Amino acid sequence: MTRTRPVDDGLFVEGDDGPSLVASGCRSCGTTTFPRQRSCPRCARMDMADRVLPRRGTLWSFTVQGFRPKSPYAGPADFTPYGVGYVELPGAVIVEARLTENDPRRLRIGDPMELVLVPFRTDDDGTQVLTYAFAPVRSA
Repeated sequence: MTRTRPVDDGLFVEGDDGPSLVASGCRSCGTTTFPRQRSCPRCARMDMADRVLPRRGTLWSFTVQGFRPKSPYAGPADFTPYGVGYVELPGAVIVEARLTENDPRRLRIGDPMELVLVPFRTDDDGTQVLTYAFAPVRSA
């Protein structure tokens, strides 16, 4: 069995129905931020609480990353182009995220999307590092 760990502790949680991202919600003005922050960007108060975000949303915009990002990118040495998009999570926030689909002909603004965990890299000890991505929800 392969050992796994998140790319960043506290970025997401595993629930019965799958992973969910963890954001900050301001208890004073209601602003939601992702990733989490200690202070509110709207009212500047230090009154933030963890907020688990919806797992499903809508593709708001996207592109394909066709070349290996510069340092401090720590992904695999063998680079494969990947989709990057903004996913609107209802009643919460728009999240920038990796997409599981990298063919722009298979993506449309407005597509329903669902949060998944994907391998990012493997540590020297063999531990697989997981990050989050959004996958298109395909109709049956």
